[in-house]
Amino acid sequence: MKKAMDDMLAEYDLSGQKGVRGKYATAYKAGHSVKVYNGDKVVSDEYFAAIEPDVREYFPDSKAINTTLRRLIALVPPNGGAASK
Repeated sequence: MKKAMDDMLAEYDLSGQKGVRGKYATAYKAGHSVKVYNGDKVVSDEYFAAIEPDVREYFPDSKAINTTLRRLIALVPPNGGAASK
């Protein structure tokens, strides 16, 4: 590990500092988005949502979740199911 510390720039020296466990846990569980910028342009905008453990048993990855949600969306009538006038 000494080699890694020698390669780290001085401005990244975090020795003597403490983090706060769980500081952002509640906000993280509520869902969050990550945007990647190239200059002023957003090149990636991803949203992440927390999945409860009992639901996670049925969905091994994001692809399975998205496929299932798209199938569910296809069952919903246009206009969110509102009655036609």
